Amino acid sequence: MFIETEATPNPATLKFLPGRDVTGSRGTADFTAAEDATGRSPLAARIFAVGDVARVFLGQDFVTVTKTEDSDWQMLRPRVLGAVMEHYLAGLPVMEGEDAASEDEDFDAEHGEIVAQIKELLDTRVRPAVAGDGGDIVFRGFREGVVRLHMQGACAGCPSSRATLKHGVETMLRHYVPEVLRVEQVEA
Repeated sequence: MFIETEATPNPATLKFLPGRDVTGSRGTADFTAAEDATGRSPLAARIFAVGDVARVFLGQDFVTVTKTEDSDWQMLRPRVLGAVMEHYLAGLPVMEGEDAASEDEDFDAEHGEIVAQIKELLDTRVRPAVAGDGGDIVFRGFREGVVRLHMQGACAGCPSSRATLKHGVETMLRHYVPEVLRVEQVEA
């Protein structure tokens, strides 16, 4: 089994491409602690077990791993590669039970058409690019002209994520959806 590794814009995060589905069409899953993965994702739990891992994000066909501040990729990368390879060779499922819980979206029902436009733009123009960098962007709400978005994977904690939101996503959304005044990053 050959697993590709790619750098991401976040120096603390690497993207691992196992050459097969990770979550497939089931969406994404973001784990910020080993306890979050236990009982939900055998793959994420195995990666956390190697130590020095701060976050595991599972995408459609990739896994991004964020290291702890004091760790070094030169030592950690081979351990993560081994964990991913062992998981797939063992034939275990990536996720168990329920998929990652979807958070409630916060918007007024009368803005349903605007929200649909925002989500369509995010899904077609933003999420593919963000996935290419090992992350995801999730719609959380729209109120009083403010779009609330949650960054996951390599994008969470990335030094350039705020610039991406302000100069990329906000500019694009304001261009296509005049009701959008600004974009805000929210946690979970």
